[in-house]
Amino acid sequence: MTELLQQVRVIDPVSEIDGLFDVLIADGYIQAMASRISDISSDTQIRDCQGLVLGPGLVDLYSHSGEPGFEERETLLSVLQAAAAGGFTRVNILPDTSPVIDNPALVAQLQQRREGQGKQGGQGGNFSPLSPPSPLSSPLPLLHLWGAITLDVAGKQMTELADLASAGVVGFTDGKPLENLALVRGVLEYLQPLGKPVAFWPSDRQLAANGVMREGPDALRFGLPPIPASAETTAIAALLELVATIGTPVHIMRVSTSRSVELIASAKAAGLPITASTTWMHLLLDTKSVKSYNTSLHLDPPLGNPRDVAALRAGVRAGVIDAIAIDHTPYSYEEKVQAFAEAPPGAIGFELALPLLWQYLVETEEFTALELWRALSSSPAECLGQKVSAMPAAGGAIVPDQPAELTLFDPQQTWKVERKSLYTLSQNTPWLGQQLKGHVVQTWC
Repeated sequence: MTELLQQVRVIDPVSEIDGLFDVLIADGYIQAMASRISDISSDTQIRDCQGLVLGPGLVDLYSHSGEPGFEERETLLSVLQAAAAGGFTRVNILPDTSPVIDNPALVAQLQQRREGQGKQGGQGGNFSPLSPPSPLSSPLPLLHLWGAITLDVAGKQMTELADLASAGVVGFTDGKPLENLALVRGVLEYLQPLGKPVAFWPSDRQLAANGVMREGPDALRFGLPPIPASAETTAIAALLELVATIGTPVHIMRVSTSRSVELIASAKAAGLPITASTTWMHLLLDTKSVKSYNTSLHLDPPLGNPRDVAALRAGVRAGVIDAIAIDHTPYSYEEKVQAFAEAPPGAIGFELALPLLWQYLVETEEFTALELWRALSSSPAECLGQKVSAMPAAGGAIVPDQPAELTLFDPQQTWKVERKSLYTLSQNTPWLGQQLKGHVVQTWC
């Protein structure tokens, strides 16, 4: 099929383009991009895209799948459908499934499942006990798997990292804090020749203790056990010392404090090979939101104080924080209906992140559209050692047969967050029942 997107706002952080263009796409490939395109075949489908935004497909660094082991929370199919509905064309799943992704056999098994689902294309259908909003017209995203660093993500014994690398994992992480620094050092030394990304979540669990909320005035006011910022910053400082000694590149996950941003900025200025990410909810909400005691606001790391949020936003804009991760963490209704401190931490995000980030960061002019799109697309891909191809520059040479990995977004479309409008099987989000502005129209993958 050939389609012409007329006068769409193209946002391409790779080429630093933000402007109105016509874009011609044929059979999944970009054929041309120009201020106006009139030379088209008679069977071309013409779409008026005024007011719509077209950018490279979004890339999520790390998120959770229920499958295998907790399919009532999320299946591989439902997580990919939710990701596609949210504008994502690449998804990277953390290894803390049941069983854990810590051996090549499970990697192969999950890859086969994904290939089987891919044959269904984007036709969606009724894949859950409750019907999804409508058959999904977009193709399913590319699925990559993180391999566990330690067996059963228990933080004690290294997995066969070389075998997992050969099996095709995107990189290595436990997605949980690794507090044995001798083990971390050994991992960095062992991984150096493999050339695969390795991601750590720095958190001192002894300092965090039984805390559920960032230490500060709001934690005292709400009567919730606090987590000091030093639980994160001391762990980051220790990791940076190991990186400085050994030289293996690392990615720092789930950055959530202002002091962490300062430490990472200093390390980058000193030339350490590090990248970093925060999650989308840590950019939008702070400790004051916890006043509602909504268990979907129980996150780990916890939401920061207002100063932390300001520092994280500035860090993303400056490139100190390279990427925004979704960290989609589905839980069933029964698991989340508990006291705030007892509920498992985490919230869904694939279908909500882009609309909310656009509404509260771009429309308020705190971020440019290029800054936000870069942090959600090309930058996370670069953290993984991947590339996101730029769209052909206006007036320049058009690259023939360039694959279209794109997201079409309507910043003005309104919709209500409810079970019947979501592809994810879980509903653990503080925005449940609310009206949002901004919706993904289509992805090409």
